[in-house]
Amino acid sequence: MRLLAAQYLLVAIACLPGSSCAPASDQAKSSSNCRRTQVAILGAGVAGITAAQTLSNASITDFLIIDRNDYIGGRVKHTTFGNNHQGSPYVVELGANWIQGLGSAGGPENPIWTMGKKYGLNNTSSNYDSILTYDETGEKNYTHLLDEWADKYEVAEDNAGRILSENLQDTNARAGFSLAGWKPRKNMHAQAVEWWSWDWETAYPPEASSFEFGIAGSNLTFNQFSDQNNFVWDQRGFNTFVIGEASTFLSSTHDPRLLLDTVVRGVNYSDHGVTVELEDGSCIEADHAICTFSLGVLQNEVVNFQPRLPLWKREAIELFQMGTYTKVFMQFNETFWDPNTQYFLYADPTTRGYYPVWQSLSTPGFLEGSNIIFATVVGSESYRIEQQSDQKTKDECLAVLKAMFPNITIPEVEAFTYPRWSQEEWAFGSYSNWPTGMTLEKHQNLRANVNRLWFAGEATSAEYFGFLHGAWFEGQNVAMRITSLLKGDKNPNRNATSGFMKHYDPLHGTTSIKEYNLENGWPVSSFLDYAANE
Repeated sequence: MRLLAAQYLLVAIACLPGSSCAPASDQAKSSSNCRRTQVAILGAGVAGITAAQTLSNASITDFLIIDRNDYIGGRVKHTTFGNNHQGSPYVVELGANWIQGLGSAGGPENPIWTMGKKYGLNNTSSNYDSILTYDETGEKNYTHLLDEWADKYEVAEDNAGRILSENLQDTNARAGFSLAGWKPRKNMHAQAVEWWSWDWETAYPPEASSFEFGIAGSNLTFNQFSDQNNFVWDQRGFNTFVIGEASTFLSSTHDPRLLLDTVVRGVNYSDHGVTVELEDGSCIEADHAICTFSLGVLQNEVVNFQPRLPLWKREAIELFQMGTYTKVFMQFNETFWDPNTQYFLYADPTTRGYYPVWQSLSTPGFLEGSNIIFATVVGSESYRIEQQSDQKTKDECLAVLKAMFPNITIPEVEAFTYPRWSQEEWAFGSYSNWPTGMTLEKHQNLRANVNRLWFAGEATSAEYFGFLHGAWFEGQNVAMRITSLLKGDKNPNRNATSGFMKHYDPLHGTTSIKEYNLENGWPVSSFLDYAANE
């Protein structure tokens, strides 16, 4: 069912026996020194494994999967934490944790849910009505604001749908919610409710998020599949399903087509093929390469692309957003919070998003009796705490818990940990978000191939950006396109999953030159002066 374990150590031999890889400058002359494959898949996360599986199902088995980590799964990553009553550690998820939108009778099923059932992942439905609310004075009931948000959000959904269907100009989600009647202003209780309902999902505040695509992206998952979110607490790790799917086409963790602990430093591409440069000086030459690097990796230019990616591609990469989502885990010697409640919402008196959501794993249906609770922060708060010491963050968390439970003596922390996603060179964040100003065409430029270099991952999914199933669909889509080309499809663009992708260059705005006039507050002379200076 799986490849034995979630952690791997594999020595990657990136050149053929007895050969040595040439320097990058000599590769065009001496490419035969590189290890040769049809398809190089850069990344062993959900998109990369799905792409490889799709190729294998199409009888294309000459591929290599390269990943800098020593495990399969990418941002579906877990760690051991604390101890149970037998002295053994628990497993908690540092990255992806939910299967979001399962499926409904007679309707489509989320492929992640399909695989979760296939591999028997232990999971429990998140009950968002199981919530208690707090502020700096202790427990404070402001759950009526959750109902008010729900009412206003329905209005906002209708407005966003009209923007999409009538091709109107997008706005940010803050303006969209304000026009729907939701204006939290300085009401910190309302700000906490908004964070719970928006930021917690997107990892960005409404001011930074597209109204049209933010709501459409949520609806496409939760209306198409279902509104149910299931929290995975399987002690094998959530990536059990990724490992299991890999085992359907790889013989073992030592399959020569799987190169773990292997760092990519350069990608040279053309309309003839792709050469991948590895940190150890070796190289891989492929007919096609699928880049499943996170958006954060692309934005931070960790990998050197030669030639430089075209402007239309770089603009899309820089405009799309990479969010950071940080879970702070704490284990105590007792469950001093309500053991039957899943969520605890905290409204800080001065800082929006300051350790706002606390989730109990000690609750029945999860890791019952574990005495584990974790807080979640995103965005600027993630960046802040990921740059400070564990002790500083622990002290801040304990101060919040003391404010939430003023009549309880908070016990000593027995175990404490949190990831630093914004500082991971292979991730630089957690998942993507659609910003204001990103049109569907510009997002297509993020998806589109450049010659024989392809891109896939959750960020490239127009429908499911930010979701695991987005990575799954995109990995499959790109592999199907490459398959059509490798098999000599005579009409590769006959459908949406064949042949090379379309991109848009250049992309124009909605204002024509003739509209830069006095009537619109832009005198023609000013425009001409500007144009002349250019």
